[in-house]
Amino acid sequence: MQQGYQRKRRRPVAEINVVPYIDVMLVLLIIFMVTAPIVTQGVKVDLPQASSEALAADSKPPVVASIDADGDYFLDVGSSSSRETLDLEEIAIRVGAIVQLEPERPVVVKADRSIAYEKVIQLMVTLQGAGVPSVGLMTDSPEE
Repeated sequence: MQQGYQRKRRRPVAEINVVPYIDVMLVLLIIFMVTAPIVTQGVKVDLPQASSEALAADSKPPVVASIDADGDYFLDVGSSSSRETLDLEEIAIRVGAIVQLEPERPVVVKADRSIAYEKVIQLMVTLQGAGVPSVGLMTDSPEE
């Protein structure tokens, strides 16, 4: 009966279908892209108002040394910000390491308007001692 025909056995295909995994990965990518700008944290600081020039759009994200209304120091480096209170020595160590790696990275001071001038000067002197060539002051635009 089966003289002329020889039936070929099909081997099972040992492949993984990756299309569903790619779909899930793209959905997760979109979710992270949308939520990343929303999640940025920082220290609540009431900035003084003054007309000033903004940082260049093509510059690296600045290192922001903050002083809140209670006189506590914080450090925000680019997209990573922490809510831990630091002392001046710890800020000098961290900023000094950043400046050695990236000397062109801008460093700015963000201080509450009610904070004593002495605290701002102490922070600026600490940053200068850490090797920062120039320190900018962050302000809000005046309301018109």
